[in-house]
Amino acid sequence: MPAGEPFTSDQRRGIERARKDAARMSELTFHVFVGATGDEPRAAAQASQAALPDAGTAVLMFVDPPARALEIVTGPDAHQLLDDSACSLVALSMQTAFVAGDLAGGIIHGLYQLGEHARRPESLHTAGR
Repeated sequence: MPAGEPFTSDQRRGIERARKDAARMSELTFHVFVGATGDEPRAAAQASQAALPDAGTAVLMFVDPPARALEIVTGPDAHQLLDDSACSLVALSMQTAFVAGDLAGGIIHGLYQLGEHARRPESLHTAGR
């Protein structure tokens, strides 16, 4: 792994696959940022999420490992499917993986959980008689 790179190429591919799978499950878009967040991680995450071209349906996972910061920010449309409670539960699960030293695994697992939480229920439709 090159110096300064937090993930191997296999880990990056796993994160990208999880991001795409979560999007397919939920019809939302998922973005992951890993890096320095500054003194106010929540404000930085909210500003970054708002600047996304698909901000309404976007979910941003903002991770700053040295600062031990994790923020999950949803746009207004995404928030209807992923409320604060769901995001908090996913964040708790991710932090467990992070404490064990598995940054990529925590992100991957978190993306799948978010996609699953936001999955629109299948509706059973019967033809009119």
